[in-house]
Amino acid sequence: MSVSGSADVRQRVTKVLEGCAEEIADRWVQLQQSRAECRAPAGERELREEADAVVTALLSGLGTAVPIEQVVNSHEELHRAVTDLSLRRARGGASPTSTSLAVLALKEALLEAVQSSTDDPGELFSAALLLNELLDAAGALSFATYMEGREEIIRRQSRQLLEVSTPVVRLWKHVLAVPLIGTLDTARTQVVMESLLQAIQQHEARVSIIDITGVPTVDTAVAQHLMQTVNAVRLMGADCVISGIRPSIAQTIAQLGIDLGGILTRATLADALAEAMKMTGGGVEPGSYALAPR
Repeated sequence: MSVSGSADVRQRVTKVLEGCAEEIADRWVQLQQSRAECRAPAGERELREEADAVVTALLSGLGTAVPIEQVVNSHEELHRAVTDLSLRRARGGASPTSTSLAVLALKEALLEAVQSSTDDPGELFSAALLLNELLDAAGALSFATYMEGREEIIRRQSRQLLEVSTPVVRLWKHVLAVPLIGTLDTARTQVVMESLLQAIQQHEARVSIIDITGVPTVDTAVAQHLMQTVNAVRLMGADCVISGIRPSIAQTIAQLGIDLGGILTRATLADALAEAMKMTGGGVEPGSYALAPR
């Protein structure tokens, strides 16, 4: 058994934690506030609540029979306390480095507490080895959790931007339109499809217009995405019209041999709206516009 994993060392550190948990938490908060490299965006009260949770969980983990090198990842309460800390820092805009350094600052607070309880160099060395093993694992977990949390935030923000950039517009009773601008890739197609299908159900739409005037080019992949959206719209019981077929896009589609024969297409959004009005019995002529009734 390694020195850091011996029962005597573990009991000694656990006893120190039991005797001065509040002081250790206070010292940890102080270290974080005094060092710019691990300063958190949270206030002192939030930091203290965070510190109390981690120190309490650490004490609980040390009191189990789980090997010291596995405590952080195997003890549920301690694992949750460290991951919650990291996710809060990620949402607050702290850097991954400062988050890991904040966790590692707890090591210093614990070492100071152990040092004040004994003058024996051997005991101090053994305790330092144990705390290094324990808190280094916590620091690694906090870094990994932070990165996962930031990636999730970025994915959510990207999706929100996609939703904003692909609005579903109600042009008339039973008529919806989706003006697309920019590249139509798989992720955006999914967002467009979900938003459009929800709007069809909400407004009881009978015709959906997909306007690609703002799509710079149409290749095989874009055509496939359009076909997927059209098929999904039809499954909802609505018809679909694609507008914005410019001469250059028409030529490209023809050269690529893309079959859009089963889809109603129009050159402009105005033409598509006029066709949609005919399909729904509105009888509006091309070029005539009116505000959709609310």
